[in-house]
Amino acid sequence: MLSGPKQDTYERNGKGDIEPTSVVEQPTPKKPKHRFKRLLLGLLATGLLTVPLAFYLTGNRTQLKPEMIENLTVPVETQDLTVRITASGVVQPVRRVNLSPKTQGRLSQLFVEQGDRVEAGQIVARMESGDIEAQLLQAEAGLARVKANLSKLQTGSRPEEIAAAIARLNRAQATLDELRAGTRPEEIAVAQAKLDEAEARLADAREGSLQDEIAQAVARLAANKADLQLASERVSRYQALKDQGAVSEDSLEEYLQNERRLSALVDEAQRRIEQLKQGRRSQVERLEATVEMERQSLRQLQNGARSEDIAAAEAEVAEVRSNLNELVNGTRPEEIAAAQAEVREAEAQVRYYETQLEDTNVRAPFAGVIAQRYAVEGAFVTPATSASDATSATSTSIVALAKDLEVLAKIPEADIGQIKPNQKVEIVADAYPDQVFEGRVQLIAPEAVKERDVTLFQARVEIITGKEILQSGMNVDLKFIGEKLNNALVVPTVAIVTNKGETGVLLPDDQNQPKFHPVTIGSTIGNQIQILEGIEAGDRVFTELPEGKKLEDIIK
Repeated sequence: MLSGPKQDTYERNGKGDIEPTSVVEQPTPKKPKHRFKRLLLGLLATGLLTVPLAFYLTGNRTQLKPEMIENLTVPVETQDLTVRITASGVVQPVRRVNLSPKTQGRLSQLFVEQGDRVEAGQIVARMESGDIEAQLLQAEAGLARVKANLSKLQTGSRPEEIAAAIARLNRAQATLDELRAGTRPEEIAVAQAKLDEAEARLADAREGSLQDEIAQAVARLAANKADLQLASERVSRYQALKDQGAVSEDSLEEYLQNERRLSALVDEAQRRIEQLKQGRRSQVERLEATVEMERQSLRQLQNGARSEDIAAAEAEVAEVRSNLNELVNGTRPEEIAAAQAEVREAEAQVRYYETQLEDTNVRAPFAGVIAQRYAVEGAFVTPATSASDATSATSTSIVALAKDLEVLAKIPEADIGQIKPNQKVEIVADAYPDQVFEGRVQLIAPEAVKERDVTLFQARVEIITGKEILQSGMNVDLKFIGEKLNNALVVPTVAIVTNKGETGVLLPDDQNQPKFHPVTIGSTIGNQIQILEGIEAGDRVFTELPEGKKLEDIIK
């Protein structure tokens, strides 16, 4: 502002840009001390020069000398300028996504590592898939079954199937005819003979040879028990003699072996008796059932066929004839259509499980570099939302995939009007302050964002040079190269003042005193500002106020 003796000046560099140059402060010229001044003061004291001196002092106070004007003002100049808008930004991937499976499960295989390059569609990881593979095999088996059924329906019946159906019809018809004709006397006689034979076998089983065999087994058991008792008595007697030393150990052992042999014979005889008795009971029960069955058959023949038996036989004949007609006439269209629908349903089931199996493969959606790894083999992973930056990565993701690099710039609202697509940009990274990289504006966000109550617009800047050096996450300073201004009138920004909302500068009046003069301003270039209307080249504008002057007094 216009507040001191120090000033900044600007000059064009080799590129036509405005750059500040330091200027040494100039001391304010001291007024010369004259002897005439001392005389004038003496006359004033004596009252001899009152009115003329007042006029002299007033003029000397209000009019600035030329050398003072030189120190307090700068000339309005014309320059060829290039507008540069500065902004900050950060290097980020053009595309970034956190890869996760479509369904939750355990990570079986991980094929990439951080820094690896992958192609679009490449498998980077695989989830466990044993259950889905088993379900796919089951679905494929079901598809094969319904396809075979459809093929059978479309092919038609084989001659041997038709012949078998005719034979079944003949048997069913013969049975029906017999029921309708009634029972013949010879059939009753045959049934009576079967019943008599069954009753005779039952009587023989109850009182015949099986009973004699049981009696013989009981007699053998009694004889074996008697022999065992005698052997046991001998063992007891010889055991006493052996204790007295009258017989040897070998002699006693012979009697002991004989006792054990007879005991085994007794056990075997008892088991044989039980087996004979059990066999006899089973045989009797079986023969009793046969007798009852033959008796019922005889009774049925004597009573004749019942109406419900004839109805059942007629139904069986109708069913067999219907089956034969189907075989002869072929499959109906609606049955083939139903079989075709079953095939389509089975094919859809197979495709579903094939898709489920494919979804266990985690593929790269685009070519790029693996930026981060979040999971290892064996980890349980769930589906996660794809993210555009590293801060949103979660443990549910497997890896982060990034493609190329760009700069996300943050441009103040006041400068956004001077930013256009394809505009050239100079990029300087904090990590490489001595290198200038080239860039180009790709697009400008249509909506502003607020950061710390500052309105900013985001712009994506394509990196043309330096991709092999710059890395994601680096902070950079940007200079957007604007239009070229030929013969532009410029003044220092500190020369601009505002009077009741009107922008202007302070020009020397006839008395070389600062006077407000309205102007129309244009672009700001560094510490200079373009003047569109209001002043001309060569005019001098105040950058500092004369000593004792206040801005509010000047622009009243």
